Amino acid sequence: MSGTDTSATTTSTASTPASPPASTSGTPAASASASPPPPGFVSYVEMILAEMAREPGRTVVTTADGERVTAGEFRDETYRLAAELAARGVGRDFTVAMLVGNRPEALTARYAANLLGARVDYLYVGMAPEVLARVATSVETRLLLVDPELAEGPRELVALLPEVPVASFGPSGLGDDLLACAARRPADPVANAAHPDDDWSIRQTGGTTGVPKGVCMAQGPYAESLKHPVTGAGRPARFLAATSLAHLSGVLADITLAAGGSVVLQRSFDAGRVLAAIERERITHVWVLPPLLYELLDHPDLATTDLSSLGRVTYGGSPASPSRLHQAQEALGPVLYGAYGQSEAGWITEVGPHEHGRTGHGGQVTVGRPMSGVRVEIRDEAGNALAADRIGEIHVATPLTMSGYWKQPELTAQTLRDGWVRTGDVGYLDADGYLYIVDRIKDMIIVVGGHVYPGELEDLLLTHPAVAQCAVFGMPGPDAEEQVHAAIVPTPGHTVDPDLIRAYVRDHKGPMYAPTGVHPLPRIPLTSVGKPDKKLLRTTLGK
Repeated sequence: MSGTDTSATTTSTASTPASPPASTSGTPAASASASPPPPGFVSYVEMILAEMAREPGRTVVTTADGERVTAGEFRDETYRLAAELAARGVGRDFTVAMLVGNRPEALTARYAANLLGARVDYLYVGMAPEVLARVATSVETRLLLVDPELAEGPRELVALLPEVPVASFGPSGLGDDLLACAARRPADPVANAAHPDDDWSIRQTGGTTGVPKGVCMAQGPYAESLKHPVTGAGRPARFLAATSLAHLSGVLADITLAAGGSVVLQRSFDAGRVLAAIERERITHVWVLPPLLYELLDHPDLATTDLSSLGRVTYGGSPASPSRLHQAQEALGPVLYGAYGQSEAGWITEVGPHEHGRTGHGGQVTVGRPMSGVRVEIRDEAGNALAADRIGEIHVATPLTMSGYWKQPELTAQTLRDGWVRTGDVGYLDADGYLYIVDRIKDMIIVVGGHVYPGELEDLLLTHPAVAQCAVFGMPGPDAEEQVHAAIVPTPGHTVDPDLIRAYVRDHKGPMYAPTGVHPLPRIPLTSVGKPDKKLLRTTLGK
């Protein structure tokens, strides 16, 4: 880096500006008035349904049971659901909460509600019903839609929300059969009622105790984001949704459908079924979190599966191991695209197949360069921009910056400042504008002698031949001081020797990083969004 560089600010060369937040209070910007949307505004739902009208006979969704849904059928059901929801009072400044698995209605019901200008809050399958009830109450849910095919959750949740009207995706005894009611309505087009500033979604982020923060996302910026197809996803794309549509798979499904592609659904992630679906359905694009990518790499069917249709494997959501990414490149070819983003800011950076060889300090892999219209700065604790290669907090300004946290103006003001999102992530930019994530600020483990970043230690552990997967976390010691702990899944044919693991860490990172506790496990537990559940590890291993 030249000595004249004064900061490590990176801006994409694209001309699209980062959008300022529509509301810093976390409350909806629009009222429930019946005023029409501004002239020229086309909602994301209108974009998708217009694309489907071009060729109504083509398949747009394949269910987990192999049922094929045509564009015409999908479009008609969306309109019927919109008419039925409107008859139930759904409209602008109205929250619809949904507890639903990966079925077509997870999309059509959201599209219907968003077309009417309502906001949708997906309740995460796998969370405790008590937590889901607190979330639904906090966002002022006025209609709850539940999936009767879910084994656990709907009945308990409904019992905890006696004042909230309930409808079900099929017969259940929990409320009206929404699908049967909608089927009696004509499939006449329903006009868009959403305004650009109306929030289409509230997405929970944060811990699983109390009430997680609700991230509000506006219709206008989201519609703009769907106009840009995903590189390498195929034309037309065939996207495999093997993780919950409540998360990034739902966004990628929207992008796929808006671009004229199709979506194949699976109820949950299973490495063997994913590989079989890629071959059978000629999948071009799949999204995985790093732990799920490792499951694919370790599955015995990988070597015999035809992956020739696959053009893109998007991974992200948690740190990835450099050694495992190298293994993935060898096994899958030049199809890996790493994505770094946050609910509060959307997609921030991307690293393409031919950029994975680029490494930073200590061999750390980059998460790529900023996406179109995204600005990234590394700042110190006083808010000053830092020079290249200096570590600090990552601040970003993006076209998909959130409207705010739902009815938490003080928290919104702490995170959003002058259109910039404080990510809470620690990292640095190199002289060429590539971003590297060191760790989460709140995940630092404060030990005698300094700070241990779990991500750095996880990267190191995954280079050990006995370690297949791992999760590093802090736990209090006998005198309340923080100690480093590592949960480790051994590679097949190996055992985990804690003393050898500690010696390996001391040799490569120094004694400060050596874990006090080494815990061999058959599997790393994951949260409802597929990330290592370090809270659960602390709870169970701390007993």
